[in-house]
Amino acid sequence: MKAYKEMSKQELEGLRVEFETAYEAAKAKGMKLDMSRGKPASEQLDFASGILQTVNYENAHIAEDGTDCRNYGGLTGIPEARRLVGELMDVPAANVIVRDNSSLNIMHDVISRSVTHGVMGEPAWKLLDKVKFLCPAPGYDRHFAVTEYYGIEMITVPMTATGPDMDIVEKHVNSDETVKGIWCVPKYSNPQGISYCDETVKRFAALRPAAADFRIFWDDAYVTHHLYEEEDKRDFILEILGECEKAGNPDMVYKFCSFSKISFAGAGISAVASSKANLDYMLGSLFFQTIGPDKLNMLRHAKFFRDLDGINAHMAKHAALSRPKFEMIAEFLTKELGGLGIGTWINPRGGYFVSFDSLPGCAKAIIALLKEAGVVMTPAGATYPYGKDPEDTNIRIAPTFPPLAELVQAMELFVLCVKLASVRKLLAG
Repeated sequence: MKAYKEMSKQELEGLRVEFETAYEAAKAKGMKLDMSRGKPASEQLDFASGILQTVNYENAHIAEDGTDCRNYGGLTGIPEARRLVGELMDVPAANVIVRDNSSLNIMHDVISRSVTHGVMGEPAWKLLDKVKFLCPAPGYDRHFAVTEYYGIEMITVPMTATGPDMDIVEKHVNSDETVKGIWCVPKYSNPQGISYCDETVKRFAALRPAAADFRIFWDDAYVTHHLYEEEDKRDFILEILGECEKAGNPDMVYKFCSFSKISFAGAGISAVASSKANLDYMLGSLFFQTIGPDKLNMLRHAKFFRDLDGINAHMAKHAALSRPKFEMIAEFLTKELGGLGIGTWINPRGGYFVSFDSLPGCAKAIIALLKEAGVVMTPAGATYPYGKDPEDTNIRIAPTFPPLAELVQAMELFVLCVKLASVRKLLAG
């Protein structure tokens, strides 16, 4: 079939009638599927069920340094958990603080602390006339929500095939002292699945910020979420802490990770890695925030995974379950939409999402059609600061949670909604 833009109005009218009839039939099926978040499937959670048996009164609740994990204390996390996470993040254990299940909570804490108390002796952000954050987009909606909550002005930075547009990043960071940070998902970015190239990482490390309290928020959420075995390499992207230190910027980055999509989404462990100076400053406020994290859960994870090889073997099971879903989507989009000129997409090599771009002005209409027919996806615009996609094109598809058979049904509806919204848009001129 030829591209829709090449069709006559009569041809488009014929398609509109066809698609609207098919859409009414799809609505009558009464589908109910929530694909609004990138949640692990139940089978993925089952892979980690052995964690629950690793620690009990009979076999051990004592960390390797003698800490009784049932008791208070241990703000930095137990040694074996710091070592495990350090291997995952490719940094020394001494540069890691392990916390409870949510890395987003750590990021929120860092922002909140910066607003109320500043960063390592610099003025509290609440005292400044203006604070800005750079937001590569499409990007992670929860990142944007945190900065918006604190009234921080967000500046959109376009994503490229190798990471954020570094010319724009350097222009803002190196010349504007009100720019205090940038959100980054460097490996298998949310939602596009893009991994930063070596040059991008080196340019980040070589930034010369106008603001002494500028920080890179490096969210390595998908560091081990490969879909293909050949991607399972530690040198896939350069390690940012080491690069910053080599460039003379040892304090410029906070690096985050989480086990939420490795073990249990609601009961994993998370961590922040940074320079000693940054971590010491964080610990100064953690002292007033908590008497200690969940060390028993840290011990469970350390005993269950043991080391990076254990994590990688575990994640190979995840890949085997998720890969057919991603491949089905790629094949389906190519078969149903290829050559029609009404959408583009990226086939990721890892991560949790597929990023789809519709014709300009169609994303909200597609999401609304899907919702009316029983399939809920992330709201259109969510992948941009303030929820405002300037072209109304980007849609985040989250394929991991539904069973494959349900995902096929959802994608059948998805391509139908894309076709219907596109025809309506073209007919409207």
